[in-house]
Amino acid sequence: MPDNPFLRLDYQPILESLGDDYFDRVLAAEFPQHLLRWRNDDLLPQVGLDPSRVSDNHFIQAFGQFKGDRSFLALRYHGRQFGEYNPWLGDGRGFLYGQLRGRDGELYDLGTKGSGTTPYSRGADGRLTLKGGVREVLAGEMLHRLGVTTSRILSLVETGELLWRGDEPSPTRSSVMVRCSRSHIRFGTFERLHYLERSDLTQELLNHVIECYYPAPLPLVKPEAPREKYIRFYDELVQRMARLAAQWMAAGFCHGVLNTDNMSITGESFDYGPYAFIPHYDPQFTAAYFDYAGRYSYGNQPLVCSLNLELLSLALASVIPQSAMKQSLEQFNCHYDSHYRRLMLSRLGLEDLPESEGKELVALTLGLLKDTQNGYGQFFLGLRESFDRNWRIEIDAIPNWSAAGPSTLWQAWKTLYHRILSRTSEQELSQLEQRLQRANPRIILLREEIEAIWEPIAIENNWEPFNQFIQQLSD
Repeated sequence: MPDNPFLRLDYQPILESLGDDYFDRVLAAEFPQHLLRWRNDDLLPQVGLDPSRVSDNHFIQAFGQFKGDRSFLALRYHGRQFGEYNPWLGDGRGFLYGQLRGRDGELYDLGTKGSGTTPYSRGADGRLTLKGGVREVLAGEMLHRLGVTTSRILSLVETGELLWRGDEPSPTRSSVMVRCSRSHIRFGTFERLHYLERSDLTQELLNHVIECYYPAPLPLVKPEAPREKYIRFYDELVQRMARLAAQWMAAGFCHGVLNTDNMSITGESFDYGPYAFIPHYDPQFTAAYFDYAGRYSYGNQPLVCSLNLELLSLALASVIPQSAMKQSLEQFNCHYDSHYRRLMLSRLGLEDLPESEGKELVALTLGLLKDTQNGYGQFFLGLRESFDRNWRIEIDAIPNWSAAGPSTLWQAWKTLYHRILSRTSEQELSQLEQRLQRANPRIILLREEIEAIWEPIAIENNWEPFNQFIQQLSD
């Protein structure tokens, strides 16, 4: 089908060229029905396509029927799942569809989910429920709007099968989605090579990762010190993961299942299963109903990212000096604190505060949120909606939108916020208002909102609430 723009894209077999030690070639399942439920036109210019020249049928042909002469790769990896090592993992219901260069020159992966069984399906059907696909679309778009480094869903096709699941009313509808991300190489990809005692493949894959996703440090490396590029890579990964953890925490997002096979080697958030946005500030909040011990609670996310980096260092020790990785990892908390403080201040409309003052305001904000159990997203939305320039002049002009009451914490927060505003110029106030709008969208994606979007789809195939939500995000 040469007229399909997706089939004419310049796919580059970059990972495939490394050889079949990293993947298995698989076929896509054949589905009885193909209904395009989501197309992400925002992503099309990124890969060089004009949305007006891409039809719904083009999406279906490429990402539902999987037309064309393409080689699909189910990637091999292991992982630590809730602390237990699992050597039986791998792409069990998806594959790497293709890799291509974006207009920005960066390499991007298109990867499927729900596209059929693979050698790693472990007896499962290799399918994705439609609700699971809808939830992933919502997560990616909401996180993108909140400034989180995230994968996004390019397409979602309903496929006409009935699936049986223990965590959804069954039978339930089926779908196949295509994710656009920087890479599908995971921490667990390297853990598998370590498990197999293939240090040669570890080094080969690490060279590939650095060349494709960490090119900046390379010019600084002296030819006589080749190990330096590996040290720089790990140091940069630590910084990226610290930034990602800070983004999740500031956004009030709980990933839910931070196993090492769900950690991207590029420091990008992806693979959204039982995620949730916290309704209130609660470090013990868990998103996965099966996380009985709270291992992956909202408040544990920075610690888990650090621990997963430490586990990765064990898998990389045959190539990178352990002492160097330990030094980099010791800076994780420092990087995290800096990013988190900056992001939280941005949600408050501020930047460039003295460090001590910034720490104090963030601590007061968290204390206030915890003490009042005010809605997490609603607090920042209330600040955006009620902000008035008169706050700079008169402290009593700051209204009680937080439902805190006349508490000592609320008075302390108002006093400090007013003090900061009082030395802010008119131009800086305009910038503050713009930051409040950018950092605090008017819509909030709690579990209740997700169910309110899904229920009309499930009951009467009404996609209007879903489409309205996406449009509101775009607006």
